[in-house]
Order: sequence, then C-alpha cells, then structure tokens
Amino acid sequence: MAQMRAAIRSSKNYKIRKKLWRVVLYAVLIFLSLIFVLPLVWTVSTSLKPDTQIMKFPPDWIPRPFDWMNYVEVFPLMKFFRALKNSIIIATISVVGALISCSLVAYSFARLRWFGRDFFFIVLLSTMMIPYAVTLVPIFIVFKTLGWLNSFKPLTIPSFLGTPVYIFLLRQFFRTIPMDLSDAARIDGCSELGIYGRIILPLAKPALAVVAIFTFIGAWNDFLGPLIYLSSLENYTMALSLQMLRGGQYYLDWAKLMAASNLMVFPILILFFFTQRLFIEGITLTGIKG
Repeated sequence: MAQMRAAIRSSKNYKIRKKLWRVVLYAVLIFLSLIFVLPLVWTVSTSLKPDTQIMKFPPDWIPRPFDWMNYVEVFPLMKFFRALKNSIIIATISVVGALISCSLVAYSFARLRWFGRDFFFIVLLSTMMIPYAVTLVPIFIVFKTLGWLNSFKPLTIPSFLGTPVYIFLLRQFFRTIPMDLSDAARIDGCSELGIYGRIILPLAKPALAVVAIFTFIGAWNDFLGPLIYLSSLENYTMALSLQMLRGGQYYLDWAKLMAASNLMVFPILILFFFTQRLFIEGITLTGIKG
C-alpha cells in the first residue's frame, strides 16, 4: 500500500515537473519570438508616425495620430506599381527557371546511373564554396559582351542554368522516393522523362515548394544584381526603388522609407503565410537520406 502511494506521489510530481518545464519552454519561445518580431513592429509603427514623433525619446510605440498619408505619398515617389511589375516578372521567371533546371539535374544525380556521376556531383558542391564577389566581374563581362545589360536577362537567364544549393536539396528529397516506383513505371514502358514528370515531381511538391519560395524571396530582395545590370528607371525593381527614397545626404524621410519597406515585405509575408505548411514539410524531409 505504501509503495502504491509512493508511486502515485512520484507520478504526480513528474506531471507537475513536466507542466512546469512546458511553461518555461513556452515562455522562452514567446520571449524569443517577441525579440524577432520587434524590428517589424517598430517599422510599422514608424511608418505611421508624423515627422515630429519619429526621433522622440523615449519613443512612442503607438503613433498619435496615425499618419496614413505616408503610405499614400510613397506610391508616386518610388513608382511603386512599375517597380512591383518588374520585381514580379523577374521573380516569376527565376522561379520557373529554378524549378525546371534544378529538378532535372537533381533527378539525374539521384535516380540515374551514369559514369562519373558522383565525381561531377562533388564538383557541383565545390562551386558552392566560390564567393559571389570572385565571379562578379567575369560574369559582368560575359553579359556585357552578349549585350544583356539594362535588361532582365542577367537576372533571369542564370536561373535556367541551375543553382547548386537547390540541386542538392532536391537530390536529397528524390533519394527518399523508393526506386520501386521508377522500376514499375519502366516495366510499363514509361520513359525517363515520363517517370520524372508523372511520378517524381508530384511526389516532390514539398521540396519544389521550398525551392520556389527561396528563389522568389532571393529574386525579390536582390539589390546588388539589379544595381549592377539595370541602369534605366523603367527597369528598376522594388529594391532599387526603395533605395531612391533615401533622399539627400543630410535628410532622410524615415516615415516614408519605413512605409516603402513594409510594402516590400508584405508580399513575402503573405507568400509564406499561405505556403508555410509545404515549406516546413519540405525543409523537414529533404535531409532524411544522405
């Protein structure tokens, strides 16, 4: 009887410790989440403040009053809709190119057997170690020779040539798909492209979604590429148009700059909100097999 009471007491103590540990864990996670979301909250707050409240100390987190005209006035200043169209065109073409090229190369490395496959895969991975600054000048000379400067081609065509990081990610996912599915399709007379398009790609939607999201975010936020290759205002992207709001050397309209920054960030937040399930699933499953 005493042993039973001791067991019950021990079980209750364990449940209490488990609940306390869970409360502490959630408290730490909430605290860290607040730290990460704080810059976004401050950006939104600053974008709605009058000029007299921006540099006030101690700062006011809630604007009084809300100045929505900062958002209205920023549209013509940064040529918002033209820049939005250019960014969407570049990001969309880059996503299509990355999905086609990276999935084809990853399928070859993961599902096909050919001479030198592992060697060339190591060579592919080694290119990831080359800094972007090392290849910047040679690539610029190539694009200048081709006559692609001041166009979207330098920002979109390279995505059709494959990206090592995404090829590696898709290869890892493709290796988790049983080979029996491909063998059964070959017995039924399906070609390699048929297996790739009808079997592998439908099963790899989470990994493809990760590649699409990363590519879109990279193209959307890219500043250095458009700065180097684009020279006319008609081709400016959102990142370059945002830079135009910096104004002169001695004056910076922080409210309008923060409003424009929010307009640039919100599409990414909306994209992640609607695709977070596929995104997390793809990140989780891409490293199961080596």
